[in-house]
Amino acid sequence: MAILDILTYPDDRLREHAEEIEDFSDPALQCLIDDLLETMASLPACVGVAAPQTGRSLRLLVMDCGNGRKPPAHHHGQLVVINPDILHWSGTDIGREGCLSLPDYTGNVVRAQTVRVTFQDRQGVAQTLELTGYEARVMQHEIDHLDGRLFTDRIVSRKTDLFQRKNRL
Repeated sequence: MAILDILTYPDDRLREHAEEIEDFSDPALQCLIDDLLETMASLPACVGVAAPQTGRSLRLLVMDCGNGRKPPAHHHGQLVVINPDILHWSGTDIGREGCLSLPDYTGNVVRAQTVRVTFQDRQGVAQTLELTGYEARVMQHEIDHLDGRLFTDRIVSRKTDLFQRKNRL
């Protein structure tokens, strides 16, 4: 396993639409999944990483909202999400988001409060989950990476909704 480098804006690869995964028996895919999980675990308070953030244009993300600074009371734990599709969403909420690929900024982003997502796990088995609150926000943020979008594409105003991140010790 390896800790992968994270691409940062303005790298053009962050704007690519990622490719569907079809071969779940490929050892390279399983290795990449392990590397993404290790990368996520190595970064303080990181709750998600999408394969395109590491230069791999594949519809693959990992997430674990229990890794955050303030983990929600209810979450689904560590998830490996391949070829996701949001089937349904409801409600909206504005929340502050940051991103490994835009490390110097955070922003207020409107997202759905609840999402129902279908995807395949690391073995290719179809799964459906309903996510709410912070976990739904993280899923939407990571799926955006698979579609070549960054959270800055979703803020209403760069003047009032984008903030320089304060340095942390």
